[in-house]
Amino acid sequence: MTSPRLLLALPALALAVTGCGSSTGSDSDAIQIVATTNVYGDVAQAIAGDRVEVTSIITSAAQDPHEYEATARDRLAVDDADLVIENGGGYDSYMDTLLDGAEPSALITAVDVSGLLDEDHAEDDHEEDDHADEDHADEAGHEGHDHVEGFNEHVWYDVHAVDAVARAIADDLAEIDPAGADTYEANYQAFAGELEALESTADDLRSGAEGDQVAITEPVPLYLLEEVGLVNETPEEFSEAVEEGTDVAPRVLQETLDLVGGGNLALLAYNEQTADSTTEEVRTAAEEAGVPVVDFTETLPDGETYVTWQQSNLDAIAAALG
Repeated sequence: MTSPRLLLALPALALAVTGCGSSTGSDSDAIQIVATTNVYGDVAQAIAGDRVEVTSIITSAAQDPHEYEATARDRLAVDDADLVIENGGGYDSYMDTLLDGAEPSALITAVDVSGLLDEDHAEDDHEEDDHADEDHADEAGHEGHDHVEGFNEHVWYDVHAVDAVARAIADDLAEIDPAGADTYEANYQAFAGELEALESTADDLRSGAEGDQVAITEPVPLYLLEEVGLVNETPEEFSEAVEEGTDVAPRVLQETLDLVGGGNLALLAYNEQTADSTTEEVRTAAEEAGVPVVDFTETLPDGETYVTWQQSNLDAIAAALG
């Protein structure tokens, strides 16, 4: 597939970092993948299997990725990486610094390969480069982090976007490690089949939920909610303020409280990773009005894979819808 990923000259010998969830150096000669969150780390592991070592920089469901500050250990991991996977769209902007001077063999920016960033947004975000041109290696990877006004960058909640990321991982790994190409392709096909099962579940929910109204504390799970036919009625100023960590204007908060307190919503989608007193007030209003509250996270909970996590989210939505 054609995607805005940068392929650089492959190092003669891959330098190594430790496995999933860590960011230190090691003596392993295995191919090294670094992902900004464990969501993309898990997708990479599903495609790569035991032929690689995967490091996810953010692994805790208690950590707000928007506020993460990269460490020296993270820099070592990226410096040693053969493949780096980032979200882009302003979400994991700490990767800008980590990529400065680093030369991974390939860089995948999920927002760019997702197909969700339309041409108008893309023009506002940055002028497209030919990321496949090895002559421009030193310009790699920094454009994907500009915030795009009006664009929901939480693309991993869209199974089609994740399929595109998985496809890109398989393609890039096949170039980095041609001997493993058949394995990467087989693993991709198996993973894509699991994503199709998730899509089928969402389609079943849509048949009974099309047009039902919901509220959100942040747009994190919005792609998934839209996939099952739900319509977000939250004042945009509210969810934007919560996402950006700024104060919600009293008028906007009251509008949101009136919305959830009216008891006419199918559910309130609640981001646990950025909860504060304002979102807790909205949650309480929803519970008092009998509106089901469905909790979501931005990263993988412990013990979950991407597929089991999204299946759990769909199950929770189904339970809320009754």
